[in-house]
Amino acid sequence: MKSPSGARRPKAGRRGGLGQGGRRGCGPRIGRIANPGGCSGAVGSAIKRTERVDSVLPGNRVASGSQTIRSETSGKLEEAMSEKIGFVGVGRMGANMARCLHDKKFNVTAVYDVRAESARELAPEIGATACSTLAQVSELADIIFTVVTDDKAQLAVFESPEDNLLKGKPAGKIFINCATVSPKVHVEVEKLVEQVGASSLEGCMASSIPQAREGKLYLMVGGKEAVFQKVKPILEALSVALTYVGGAGKAAQVKALVNMVMNINTLALAEGLGLGHALGLDLNMLRNVFSQTGAASRVLQTDGEDMQNREHSCFFSAEHAAKDSGIALALAREIGLHLALADATKCQYDRLVKLGCGQLDKSAISELTFLDRRAREVPL
Repeated sequence: MKSPSGARRPKAGRRGGLGQGGRRGCGPRIGRIANPGGCSGAVGSAIKRTERVDSVLPGNRVASGSQTIRSETSGKLEEAMSEKIGFVGVGRMGANMARCLHDKKFNVTAVYDVRAESARELAPEIGATACSTLAQVSELADIIFTVVTDDKAQLAVFESPEDNLLKGKPAGKIFINCATVSPKVHVEVEKLVEQVGASSLEGCMASSIPQAREGKLYLMVGGKEAVFQKVKPILEALSVALTYVGGAGKAAQVKALVNMVMNINTLALAEGLGLGHALGLDLNMLRNVFSQTGAASRVLQTDGEDMQNREHSCFFSAEHAAKDSGIALALAREIGLHLALADATKCQYDRLVKLGCGQLDKSAISELTFLDRRAREVPL
């Protein structure tokens, strides 16, 4: 969707680490993906929102005690800005997070990507070293963000026998893992890093590329709270909202639910617009009605016009929508809960992937709901 200035409006859930996409069988106007880089009942009581409002009395007088708090905060920020920061996975999200911290005068010293050219392109821009190995990242940085694609990739950066972040001298390092992966993977990573005297957090993101660049991410953090407090100034620099959820795996549970609901909403919108089109309704009118009634949603704002216009340039891929819905369904199966809508949504995204459209945006699910596209086809 275009903004009045002509710039593309950010879609919900845009993220990095995706591969290059194609257009096979998905219609003539579908956009192509740009070059890439990549809860349980206990949660409610554990959630803590980070507030950033200064306590000020009328007349702009600082409330009693605020000066001490502000001094302590300033000291923590100065300490955080002296830390050496590394990034593993500098695709669309990771690279823009690194740029954001560099712009805010944090010390980004090391970048790495499986696509070595991505690291080489970014490094001179932010004054960092383009590392050839994961072990080198750990040598050059104290706090390391990982922004990878899936469970396998997340575990590999910590336990691959050829090269991993725990080789060398990892003691004292803090790893902040931002990928949407299974909660059990975050639990396993925490065990792995603690065995060598390091620490880890999950820093789950519910935002898009422009927010990564501008330091306006929505971050959900899981892991030990003491570790969270150490890196909080860095996370605050990257975010507009920061929520500490609880222990390892808990933030990943919340993120799985966020994406599950988002994906269900996306399919529901695609079906509504597809049926409206089949009935001969004006879709501009229909979207306007949706926006003012119970059919309103964030997805309507970000994806509605794109579904109508078949504009599926990738902000959050159909392939990742399928993966993330699968994570939520796996959690449900573990506790014996059947989620009919989540299951149906995953089936449709799996179908889209099989049709060769997995690297298109999640809005491409509408290709399966419009009669003049592929809705008449028998599912594979």
